[in-house]
Amino acid sequence: MTTSTRTVAIFGGVYNNYLSLEATLEDARDAGADAIYCLGDMGGFGPYPDRVFPYLRDTSDVFVMQGNYDQSIGNRLEDCGCGYTDPRDNHFAQISYDYTFEHTSETHKDWLAELPEKFERQWAGLNVRMAHGSPRTINEFLWESTSPDPFLDRMLDECGADLLFVTHTGIPWRRELPSGRWVVNVGAIGRPPNDGTTKVDYFLAHIDDDVEIERRRVDYDHERLAGEVREVGLPEEFAETLETGWWTTCTGSMPAKERAQGPY
Repeated sequence: MTTSTRTVAIFGGVYNNYLSLEATLEDARDAGADAIYCLGDMGGFGPYPDRVFPYLRDTSDVFVMQGNYDQSIGNRLEDCGCGYTDPRDNHFAQISYDYTFEHTSETHKDWLAELPEKFERQWAGLNVRMAHGSPRTINEFLWESTSPDPFLDRMLDECGADLLFVTHTGIPWRRELPSGRWVVNVGAIGRPPNDGTTKVDYFLAHIDDDVEIERRRVDYDHERLAGEVREVGLPEEFAETLETGWWTTCTGSMPAKERAQGPY
């Protein structure tokens, strides 16, 4: 890596976790990131949603797009539009949505409603696309096990991208396709990726003659956040996930391979 290399950070799924957001932004800036992209879903699962926005608003190096959660909160809709198919998943999603909606200020709701739904950039001659769920649908789940190469290649053809970044599933993965193009799911910084650790994930793109993708893992005060989840009366399941690193909710809509990685 030469001194001319530019570094960009990409993350998604804040989920009201202002402590992991603070830690992620600090890590990205310490790593030399001169631009930071948030791929949406500021709300969900965690406490005190209005503590998130000061880190993201009116900050020259941070660019924020709208996720399904933000679209729903901003437009004062009745649910998160998360796209879950499992009744238990939808039950907990509604609890987190109702809490977030009630505790997000009207000013921040208006800001969420105005956010863009995509970013398009040119890095090292590559067409870069960033979306929340997918370039097609804001709440489409691009799971690693159910996204075969030909399907991803068609998606890249349709949106004209060489490099695609998404989030929404909450579990990070990246793949170079036979065509030489890349798809990266950046996961979520709001809770651990169902792997039994309490760290959260985001990605750096190092841009020079080409683009090098680096996965980063970040520690934060997860015990404090779990205590605050209990403090505000959110479900114990949300706190348990933060403390154990295993998802206790949103597992019913996962593909079998991803679900088998955890105990629930």
